[in-house]
Amino acid sequence: MHIPDGYLGPITCAFFYLIMIPIWYKSILELKKLDPRKLPLLGVLTAFAFLVMMFNLPVPDGTTAHMVGGTLIAILMDNPWIATLAISIVLVIQAIFFGDGGITCIGANCFNMGVVLPFVGYYTYKFLKDKVGEIVAAGIGAYVGIVTAAICAGFEFGLQPFIEPGYCPYPFWVSVPAMAIAHLLTAGPAAAVVTAVVVWYVKKTRPDLFTTTDTHKVTA
Repeated sequence: MHIPDGYLGPITCAFFYLIMIPIWYKSILELKKLDPRKLPLLGVLTAFAFLVMMFNLPVPDGTTAHMVGGTLIAILMDNPWIATLAISIVLVIQAIFFGDGGITCIGANCFNMGVVLPFVGYYTYKFLKDKVGEIVAAGIGAYVGIVTAAICAGFEFGLQPFIEPGYCPYPFWVSVPAMAIAHLLTAGPAAAVVTAVVVWYVKKTRPDLFTTTDTHKVTA
């Protein structure tokens, strides 16, 4: 899912940087509103996201896929904007210090993994939680979020031969299935299981983090 340098042309890279600047600004504003009690948990979850992205799962076409953790952060913070900021920080560190994802593609990578993934995952969870229960909904949300983000990356790859030849050479009918299948079969199930288990564990062991200051009742 980390797009390396050289796969997206400069127009595409600039476009996603321009999209992400106001999104990052909004995310910082949302962070300022976060319950201070959740800040230590956010730090742990951000470190957890960094860790799980370093574990790549092999897929049949000879490449790898990995989970991200954006939906998990969005659910436990009850705010996908916070997940956007956390995942973006992780992606910037990985690109600059570990060469995992290109520096020119930070905007695109942050859009896919830091915006599409947590927002789709979080709102899938919100839609389903009263129907199938919180834990199952968290797993489904994580699965849908990461697969959707992978498909977005596939479309970005597939667009290059048409708008910026000389970069990614694979058209939509190659890039989209390659990205989708890899995450449908490997990273998606891993994200679903891990997210469901962590949501269950945190809400069971630290219910005080999910109470309101007025009612002191569990809101999740």
